[in-house]
Amino acid sequence: MATAKVVFATITGNNEDIADIIAQTLEENGMDVEVEEISQADPADFEEVDLCVVCPYTYDEGSLPDEGIDFYEELADVDLTGKVYGVAGSGDTFYGEYFGLAVDKFGQALANAGAKQGAQNVKINLAPDSDEDIKHLDDFAKALVKAVNA
Repeated sequence: MATAKVVFATITGNNEDIADIIAQTLEENGMDVEVEEISQADPADFEEVDLCVVCPYTYDEGSLPDEGIDFYEELADVDLTGKVYGVAGSGDTFYGEYFGLAVDKFGQALANAGAKQGAQNVKINLAPDSDEDIKHLDDFAKALVKAVNA
């Protein structure tokens, strides 16, 4: 059975909700999933799974979550060759061009560590509470499963 680790950073609970939606869809599609808050997670754990998912929020004008900075920086020290990754997180469209930038930054860090992108990045405005948001996250998770099984 393919394995996945979903790591999230949250203040408001939005990204925990995003992580839970993704994890549920991954499990429904046959994956063994572990979900962990980012300050409790170790990037080296990604070396032990098939799928690496990060759900960060973007703070202010494109800043990474404070509690996720160490995790982000330590991604440079792991080898994720052969792994599949996906990044989905919340932001606030109020910040315009800075909306969801932490999603892109984490995606680049995972790619730099050797992982292959399994689905397009998903950026949710605030909470994932619309049917459209949930569909985007379900489609994202299904694409990741397909990429892992390819």
